[in-house]
Amino acid sequence: MSTVFNFTFVPWFRSVAPYIHKHRGNTLVVGIAGEAIAAGKLQNVAQDLALIQSMGVEIVLVHGFRPQVNEQLRAKGHEPKYSHGMRITDSVALDCAQEAAGQLRYEIEAAFSQGLPNTPMAGATVRVISGNFITARPVGLMDGVDFQHSGLVRKVDTEGIQRTLDMGALVLLSPFGFSPTGEAFNLTMEDVATSVAIALQADKLMFLTEVPGLRTDLADPESDIDTEIPLAEAKKLLTSLPAPDQPTDPAFYLQHCIRACEGGVERSHILPFAVDGALLLEIYTHDGFGTMVVDEKLESVREATMDDVSGIVALIEPFEKDGTLVKRDRTEIERDAGNYTIIEHDGVIFGCAALYPYPEARTGEMAALTVSPDTQSQGDGERLLKRIEVRAKAQGLQSIFVLTTRTMHWFIKRGFVQVNADWLPEARKRKYNWDRKSQVLVKKLG
Repeated sequence: MSTVFNFTFVPWFRSVAPYIHKHRGNTLVVGIAGEAIAAGKLQNVAQDLALIQSMGVEIVLVHGFRPQVNEQLRAKGHEPKYSHGMRITDSVALDCAQEAAGQLRYEIEAAFSQGLPNTPMAGATVRVISGNFITARPVGLMDGVDFQHSGLVRKVDTEGIQRTLDMGALVLLSPFGFSPTGEAFNLTMEDVATSVAIALQADKLMFLTEVPGLRTDLADPESDIDTEIPLAEAKKLLTSLPAPDQPTDPAFYLQHCIRACEGGVERSHILPFAVDGALLLEIYTHDGFGTMVVDEKLESVREATMDDVSGIVALIEPFEKDGTLVKRDRTEIERDAGNYTIIEHDGVIFGCAALYPYPEARTGEMAALTVSPDTQSQGDGERLLKRIEVRAKAQGLQSIFVLTTRTMHWFIKRGFVQVNADWLPEARKRKYNWDRKSQVLVKKLG
């Protein structure tokens, strides 16, 4: 084994470890679009889900089958019919949906059964269990359109799914449901995945889709992906978008992410299946991948005001006393209150960080990053870092830097690199305490 491999693998594995611990015992609902399976992505997705499950995550997988049903319809001389973003399911379409679902379940179960040596599935035992866990109701008439055998989720057998998960099995659901009289209804993958995530109060809902996520500028297809959208902003965005007709419309998956977060799912994700390993990148890396809608109702991340100064002082004072932070007097914090970002819960501040911009050098200093000892190891430091990065980008800065004497490795794991103190902007270099010998770490912003 090469020395180069050792020096890259070991730091990488250590950087992933906190996320393995964080997600162990969590419940993950994954909705995979039928387009992903048609594009030949099932094998890699199955391998990634098996790996995630092996690290202690409970998984419910809901498959879509839009292109597969359309293919069956066209083979029988029928054209697919849609309205309001849903399929109009006549008797022919219902038969095609049942055939497609049966074939896909066979393919998915086969993908999880492979255990060839020297493959990611070697030695893995993934028990896949399906069942009649969904009770459905008809869509009925909408704006004069009869949806016939198309339905919506009425009820989820939460107890049955949870018992199956507790057995160590992966639960596989097709977008079908049955009425109490035994009538079958064609559902959408998105409705089933969202309803199940809410019913289970899952930790994450993740859609593997044909879109890369939501862009920061929806009018510019080349703009960056908006990796994190607070629920309140997502709801405002949805009201400004036209009603979706196609899965590629910006509002199509966004509406389900919002519904999930409103129903108690803390995080919902839109990920591109075109990127190999998108699930792993989203779960086990700091920056993640695709777009995440996050519910921040319980723990508000916001910019500080003068009313927050007392809480900030009380939070950072113990860390100033033990030398972790440079001492700041109250007057300085009052003057710079607008530079601070805080995390609060029920009016109590338990996390803060400040951004001091140096526009002439296109950089900014993140200072006073502090999380209460009562809530450490829950990802709040990363949430503050993420928000500071967003603020820095909004100000046109190309990087942020920190000065630290004790937490160097935490920053390195999150993309910072060490530089010489001479790198500092001239204005900051004049205030640098050479006796303290703080390490200077810089992170470039994408």
